[in-house]
Amino acid sequence: MFTQIKTSKENKEVVTLLTRKLGLGTENIIARMAFTYSLSLDRKLDLNNIKDAGGKEYSKSVLFGEYDDIYLGLLCVHYGLYKTDKDLAKYIKMHVDDGLQLLNEEVDSRSNIDGFDFLSEIISKNIVLF
Repeated sequence: MFTQIKTSKENKEVVTLLTRKLGLGTENIIARMAFTYSLSLDRKLDLNNIKDAGGKEYSKSVLFGEYDDIYLGLLCVHYGLYKTDKDLAKYIKMHVDDGLQLLNEEVDSRSNIDGFDFLSEIISKNIVLF
């Protein structure tokens, strides 16, 4: 059962940098964004490629707040897991780490972008019209 995760050592600095650059709230907000951004790309990450755990530590309540059931549900549906799966925390960690790297690349490729503009671009780029 998932109670806490630790990002990679490299991402400890990345989450702080993104928090400062985007100005969207605390580090756990950026970590939530990273998790959902990684999941939104509809890729399945391989547990064999998990990174070190020398970075920022997040408890379940800090990382997901009162919406932990929704975040965990997204992950469980994506991988076909049950909420008590022994590897759930590993998948969460991997998607947080992956998302932080992806967001950092996106932010680095733009100069002088604020958090609202960044989110607007990402959301509008990924909206699918039926």
